[in-house]
Amino acid sequence: MENLVVQKFSDINLNDPFFDSLKADYTEFSDWFERKANNNALVLYNVAGTIEGFLYCKFEQGPGNDTYPPLPNTQHMKVGTFKFNPMQTRRGDRYLKKIFDYALAQSPNVDDIYVTVFGQKHKYLSDLFKRYGFEEYATKTTSNGTENVLLRDLSKVYDDVDKDYPFVNISGNNKYLLSIYPQHHTKLFPDSILFTEGTNVVKDVSHSNSIHKVYICGMNGVLDFKRGDAVVIYRTRDGQSAAEYSAVATSLCVIEDVHTIDKYNNEDDFVNACVKFCVFDDAELRTIYRQKKYTYIINFTYNAALPKRPIRRDLADKAGLNRDDYWGVLKLTDQQFNKIIDISELDRKILI
Repeated sequence: MENLVVQKFSDINLNDPFFDSLKADYTEFSDWFERKANNNALVLYNVAGTIEGFLYCKFEQGPGNDTYPPLPNTQHMKVGTFKFNPMQTRRGDRYLKKIFDYALAQSPNVDDIYVTVFGQKHKYLSDLFKRYGFEEYATKTTSNGTENVLLRDLSKVYDDVDKDYPFVNISGNNKYLLSIYPQHHTKLFPDSILFTEGTNVVKDVSHSNSIHKVYICGMNGVLDFKRGDAVVIYRTRDGQSAAEYSAVATSLCVIEDVHTIDKYNNEDDFVNACVKFCVFDDAELRTIYRQKKYTYIINFTYNAALPKRPIRRDLADKAGLNRDDYWGVLKLTDQQFNKIIDISELDRKILI
């Protein structure tokens, strides 16, 4: 995401109009902000240099004494302050992914995540958290009013692609390798950017920000995908180097749905369903619909960027993938999948 930076509170302009609503909701906000001078926050700036989004998290332990009922006697990550200006670009998804990233980076020192929300006033925000497994656990009453306390137990398994996010349930589900061209890869998977790519391709647009992705292709093998299947994203060669060294596995995703273009009632229905989650714009999608050259649509969640990106040579020599197979869509054995996870050094705590 463009202009998304980690900054100390002392370097952030408290007088930015972005903070006006927070000051209105919480009378103590300005004093609290100044006390946090040496703490870090994740801040999104627009091209004019003013703030569009803000995230601050902190770590706590025990039940506390300011909610009813008390929180569990566990180790928590509290989303202390979370706000973004909606721009129809799925910013909420992008920030929520960062919240999970922070929590998992602290594991095993975080058992759950919680956030306080004025539910009726900020219904969209409340619904966003609930979509990803947060549940109404308690209330918190202060001089500012009564907030709902939404809590996500990181040990709870819902057996649901969205509510289990970012965890990947590999028990009983198939695993695949799915290829994507370089010109589309980083636009869809901003956290999986390669060192050879410029960050200017990662924009504040919906298909980059969203946890949910749409991939449109002509490979009929994708029709074998089932909801819950794990998919390793494979970025094909860059055209400048041999595939053995430039084609790499970059990301881990989970299938939500696969269908054909015939599912849509008409062109507008197709465009509206896909435009916020894929790399194609309105005009390109209309051309795709009319030409019917690419007829398979995959919906999936973007769960993790692989810390180390295994090149094709290692996928073949170390993970056991057959070079003679078609790697556009390739079903993986459990052994191959586990080797890819090991080679990539992905923390296995993300796997259920």
